[in-house]
Amino acid sequence: MVNKKLAEENKFKSSDIIYGLIVPLIVGIVIVIFPAVIGPALNSAFPMESSLAFIPQIFTHGFALMVMFGIPILLGLIWNKWAGGAAGFLCGTLYYIAYSGYYTAITSLNMYRDPSFIGNYIVCGVLIGYIAGALNNKSYHFKRMIGAGLTAAIAVGIFQFVLNYTVSFAKAMTTSDPLYALFTTMLPMIILGILAPIVAKVFTWYGIMPGGHY
Repeated sequence: MVNKKLAEENKFKSSDIIYGLIVPLIVGIVIVIFPAVIGPALNSAFPMESSLAFIPQIFTHGFALMVMFGIPILLGLIWNKWAGGAAGFLCGTLYYIAYSGYYTAITSLNMYRDPSFIGNYIVCGVLIGYIAGALNNKSYHFKRMIGAGLTAAIAVGIFQFVLNYTVSFAKAMTTSDPLYALFTTMLPMIILGILAPIVAKVFTWYGIMPGGHY
């Protein structure tokens, strides 16, 4: 009976291809399309002098940040604060290296030395996963999950804004219009703070919970 059950579990199913190959490829393609295709199109439609110039930034850099911060929030909510913090460190470090390299190449500044970049991505990555996990404390009650995720996202968004306003190499761009900077920083984070708990709750429906819950 046990051998038969194991055989059924090890049997290759069409769903394995869908969720193990097709879905990850689609997600990867969508992530690449945003900066490679959608970004340039939005920049053309909403140039820098436009009052809606924040739209390209939200749908490119903002979207990338939502993916980068979404992973530690998700693991913090469905696992624990240590998993969220560790995931935030890894995701934040990779994003810091990539984004710093990109801006170093297009500017005359060494963005690897920008303290706001280190804080925005590495430190905030750790904070958002740890805070979400600590406040949720392994609960799968949706109200607590969304409260923890939204609080973590808002706290980190404010932390990012302060860093950009004070120690950033490009702080002159922030101080020229602080309300615009606050809006473009907080909007993706608030959206993330709502979406991540919804995804986490869906995970619990399917039993995708690495750590113990109550």
